[in-house]
Amino acid sequence: MKCGIIGLPNTGKSTFFNRISNSKALSENFPFCTIEPNYGITKVPDQRLYELKRIINPEKIIPSEIKIIDIAGLIKGAHKGEGLGNRFLSHIRETNVIIHIIRFFLDISILHVEGSVNPIRDKEIIDMELQFKDLETIEKRLKKINQKNQKYIEILQKILSFLKKGKNVRTYPFQKYEKEYIKDLQLLTVKPIIYVCNIDEKLDIKTNSHIENIKEMVKMENAPLEILSLKKNCIKVDQILKKTYKLLNLQSFFTVGKKEIRSWSIPSTCTAYEASSVIHTDFKKGFIRAKVIHYDDFIKYGSEENVKKAGKIFLVGKNYLIQDGDIIQFRFNQ
Repeated sequence: MKCGIIGLPNTGKSTFFNRISNSKALSENFPFCTIEPNYGITKVPDQRLYELKRIINPEKIIPSEIKIIDIAGLIKGAHKGEGLGNRFLSHIRETNVIIHIIRFFLDISILHVEGSVNPIRDKEIIDMELQFKDLETIEKRLKKINQKNQKYIEILQKILSFLKKGKNVRTYPFQKYEKEYIKDLQLLTVKPIIYVCNIDEKLDIKTNSHIENIKEMVKMENAPLEILSLKKNCIKVDQILKKTYKLLNLQSFFTVGKKEIRSWSIPSTCTAYEASSVIHTDFKKGFIRAKVIHYDDFIKYGSEENVKKAGKIFLVGKNYLIQDGDIIQFRFNQ
């Protein structure tokens, strides 16, 4: 599962990438400083790991991770190939969630490709480029579809009309099963998104009209919005990562011991049998059962022994649905 960072050039994308990842992307004051995407890994903030550490005192803790892609800045005309746009748009296609960085800061020493800072205009430019690419994708598919497949044609034509109104597909009122028809198209504007306003440190967000306008635009998409200055070591970066994790439809379970406490990423709906293979494929092959302690119970009673005395340890089979934060020990035949 991958998260892509997008926006116009010089919005703070590479700065954000460097802040959260284990890689260091080049960050310079000129457009297309990033051409090839930068790939990195970021750790998912989870306070529960530290609560478990306080009780168990292991040698180390290992958080869950997300793959991050820093994608080169898009510009007006990207869907036509401007500024290597087609190449950059294809990089967005491989992501599962998008973080869109919007520039609010007014630093004259940092170039703006449009000549001025206008967050509303900038968001609309990116929206339009992604929408144009989706229009192109759907139109190409319509030309190839067997005319007997009227249901498929009808759905694509409705989405096409929706896009032509300047709307992102993620806001389309999908009916039952309709999303399945477009799944393989990998449309860009259907991807879950988080908007990040990169502001001046001293900006009064309560009185700034651009902030209010962006809030209204984002509200219509029912998308998360974070407002922060990337120049500061801001705790809101952690909030963005937590929201990204949720938009990726991921949750965590824990394995604990004196050597390490580790968080494992799994889909939000996942059985014990499926989760076992995340640790090792042999676990799935020889799965017998799993011992489960709910996180809240472990914190409440303070040790596995006390949890056992309270009757809060559960032995579960293959079809048990993992709950976020479960502490699990798998039992399997070697």
